[in-house]
Amino acid sequence: MALFLINRYLGEDDDEETNKESRSQDLLAKLQKKAKEKQKLACHNAHVQAEIDSKSKVDHPKETKRAKKREGEGNQVLPHAPDAVEHGGSPDDNKPRKKKKKGSEKTKLKSDGKSEEVKMAKPDHELVAVEEPEDEDGGEQSIVTKTQTDPSEQNTENGVAPTGFTILGGHEQKRIQKVHRILPQWLSKPDAIQRDIKSNLVPISDVPRMSPKIMKKLESNGIQNLFPVQAEVIPAILESVCHGFLIGRGGYRPRDICVSAPTGSGKTLTFVLPVIQALMQRVVCEVRALVVLPTKELAQQVCKVFTSYAEGTTLKVVILAGQKSFGAEQASLSENRGGYSCCLADIVVATPGRLVDHINLNAGFSLEHLRFLVIDEADRMIDSMHQSWLSQVTKAVYKCRSGPDAIFRRTEPTHITAASLSPPQMPLQKLLFSATLTQNPEKLQQLGLYQPRLFSSIPSQLASENPSSDTDVSQPNETFNFPEGLTEYYVPCTLNKKPLLLLHFLLRLKFSPILCFTNSRDAAHRLYVLVKLFGGVQVAEFSSRLSPNERKKTLKDFDQGKIQLLISTDAAARGIDVDGVKCVLNYDAPQFIRAYIHRIGRTARAGKAGLAFTFLLGVQEKNFLKMVSDAGSPGIQKQIIMPNNLKNMECRYQEILQELGKTIKSENAKKRV
Repeated sequence: MALFLINRYLGEDDDEETNKESRSQDLLAKLQKKAKEKQKLACHNAHVQAEIDSKSKVDHPKETKRAKKREGEGNQVLPHAPDAVEHGGSPDDNKPRKKKKKGSEKTKLKSDGKSEEVKMAKPDHELVAVEEPEDEDGGEQSIVTKTQTDPSEQNTENGVAPTGFTILGGHEQKRIQKVHRILPQWLSKPDAIQRDIKSNLVPISDVPRMSPKIMKKLESNGIQNLFPVQAEVIPAILESVCHGFLIGRGGYRPRDICVSAPTGSGKTLTFVLPVIQALMQRVVCEVRALVVLPTKELAQQVCKVFTSYAEGTTLKVVILAGQKSFGAEQASLSENRGGYSCCLADIVVATPGRLVDHINLNAGFSLEHLRFLVIDEADRMIDSMHQSWLSQVTKAVYKCRSGPDAIFRRTEPTHITAASLSPPQMPLQKLLFSATLTQNPEKLQQLGLYQPRLFSSIPSQLASENPSSDTDVSQPNETFNFPEGLTEYYVPCTLNKKPLLLLHFLLRLKFSPILCFTNSRDAAHRLYVLVKLFGGVQVAEFSSRLSPNERKKTLKDFDQGKIQLLISTDAAARGIDVDGVKCVLNYDAPQFIRAYIHRIGRTARAGKAGLAFTFLLGVQEKNFLKMVSDAGSPGIQKQIIMPNNLKNMECRYQEILQELGKTIKSENAKKRV
């Protein structure tokens, strides 16, 4: 519905009735024409209804019946002057007259006290005439005419079908600002550690709080300097035991420590040395240090380091990794003397599954005197939290006692109050180490850390630009530490050429020894059989297909240089330290960045140089390069092997493929039998 105010000059009054009737008809036609034009203009200007004022001169004001009716229906009509009586009209003149005929309207115009009836045919849009009172200056008065259009007719006129719904305005697309994560202060501002090992070696005599016995042991092992991560973290751990391991500094509970440093940066020795030094003065043998690791091979390696530095002391180290029977491990933990169970271990190195078995099934295994809980490869251990090993350890540490010994039991720490500090009790300090420590606070919260302190490696250039100890590492993408001496390459290839490329690296380029990774043990076994059938290479496989003793022997032979190519799954990617690995080859591209970092971390260890090659199919190239770049890689280079270099081996390779199929079939048949 549109409202139009049209002012029109009607001229002087004529006493003749015919002249007035003709003028009324002319006025009606002009009003209809003007209303249609104004209606089209309003629709064109974004459905904004325009109001047009027009004035016309008549003798006396009068409101018609149509104006009153539309006003009663809620339509907007300009109000008539309430003081019309003052200009010569009577109150009755303002009353509308009744409509006498359907499809037509009657309007009474008063002139010189006389009224006359004018018949107007009803147009497509209704007209409403409203008379205004006479102006004070002259005899001017205006007729206010209102046009009402049927919505359905209006939509049809504009080419839009009536829908019956209210059309709202369009919404502009606004770019949503990306939300940046806000890390806790201990995560966003860690204590910086130099990543460049060779340029930042620290003499052992400059490390504070190191005991002469430990220094002498290091010198006997040929170690004159400590790596940056060791020089920073070891004093921080020793600070918490400077007044004895029974109480923390000032009687308060010590802070937990997290270390994120590249592979091969010396993290194992970082927790071995302070734990040995803190426990050397102990009198009664109790389990006071527990080291939890994800794999048996890594547990063996750490146990070997602990045993080496515990020589010459009264400390005893025990491993619980399933290499021996449960009964043999139980006997190594405790023995019965005069009806009492006596502990035989000061330091326990364990895998999560075997540890939980001893907590639940071994009555002589007690953790009530535990002082250090070391979690190596912490990101992997967080992923294995479904085994509930940490909650089991916590319950064993704060085990409820009854009877006269209840006064000496340890209670789980709460808020620090005068009551909670009396009597003082031995704290439990957690030490976390990983090359790919997560920065997700929700995952770290599962470990129940107490006022944690983070040590994180940074590039040497960043450290020189910002020499302060606090470095802001909060970034939208989670980045990791890559070894300084590592050079990364990727080799574009096709699926059927990958074995030929591996043989080319061994036989033509003379890379040896090579640690080769696949994504499954079946793929590792097939590749091992293929290379063995091809000949000319000393090859071995390392996966869960082998027994623990076979895996131990394989690692030993590879370490001694008896094996040129070791084909492994990710079982050997975590923490395994093998000397002399100059090249790591990813035969199957890893799906996750953490797996990639731990694989390439088997080379370029302790500041040495190393190479890492990754075979990439065409469909893998884009996603893999983006994943590595987002993780903070210093740069991965493209290495192309020309097809002509592989032609000499293709004939022999085709023959070997047929033999490979027969060998695999015979092995599967033996398994079925």
